[in-house]
Amino acid sequence: MLIPARNEKAVIATTLSALIAQGHHLAIVLVDDRSTDDTARTAQAAAPSNLRIISGSPPPAGWSGKLWALAQGARHVKTPLTLLMDADIELQPGILPALLRKMEAENLQLLSLMAHPRMVSFWERLFMPAFVYFFKMLYPFHLSNSRFTRVAAAAGGCILLRTQLIKEIGGFQAIHNSLIDDCALAMRVKSRGYRTWIGLTHSVHSLRACDHLSSIWNMVARTAFCQLRYSALWLVLTTILMLLVFAVLPTGLFCSGIPANLISAGALSVMWLSYLPTLKFYGRSRVWAVTLPLTAMLYLAMTWTSALRFWRGSGPQWKDRTYIGRPCGK
Repeated sequence: MLIPARNEKAVIATTLSALIAQGHHLAIVLVDDRSTDDTARTAQAAAPSNLRIISGSPPPAGWSGKLWALAQGARHVKTPLTLLMDADIELQPGILPALLRKMEAENLQLLSLMAHPRMVSFWERLFMPAFVYFFKMLYPFHLSNSRFTRVAAAAGGCILLRTQLIKEIGGFQAIHNSLIDDCALAMRVKSRGYRTWIGLTHSVHSLRACDHLSSIWNMVARTAFCQLRYSALWLVLTTILMLLVFAVLPTGLFCSGIPANLISAGALSVMWLSYLPTLKFYGRSRVWAVTLPLTAMLYLAMTWTSALRFWRGSGPQWKDRTYIGRPCGK
């Protein structure tokens, strides 16, 4: 198990306790990524016999902090399989054995689960199901899980892979400046002809709190323009498409002509029906479907924030670090 951790004192004990409960004899490597709180001490108290803590060094120029932490920790992994986990992830009982069974049964080399997002605050309930909905639009799971090599996806909170693949793809050095590092890793593995798989689950929970709009805004803006390959053309095309689908078509309900009303009603019905499976999976009321046009417009605004920050040279920020001009690492 390989866990990068930076200022995770509030959640690390929960993460490690849930991980240890998956079974005995787990070898856990935690890289304390220059935390300024008591992350390392709290972690050691939670898992004294199963845990090796590595004190991370500052990331070299061009590296993202998380990937540098993973690169340092990977040197100490001796097991044939590696579970890459974020420090704010809680595994439910039995999920790790289930992952192992699926990997062996389907001959997968990389398997990833998208963590069940926290949905406590109003903003979390509004945005998190939509976040998964739009992620699946960008990275269709049926293509990601197929042998089609142009689409690959993973969720960085929980990735199980065969350890030898890390060396085979060139180590974390190969994706050292990737903002969307999980999908970049999956693409590297898949491009070599190996099988990858990503899915949703109720058995992996994110402990990351996003109680305020600003925290969600910055989370999305960190990678949104990267997902468009930093392309102004793709940004314009995405803007036109989003406005057409989520803003222009719904306004047809307020037009006087019956054809416009019918087209608008049909478009809204398709939109809501496509969103209902995501809401159902996360146990949200169908009523939340009517918020999708508003949520989509806010996500579009976040994407423009991402682009403007990139063009101004301010770069995305994460864990008190600023990343300037990072490529997607696809």
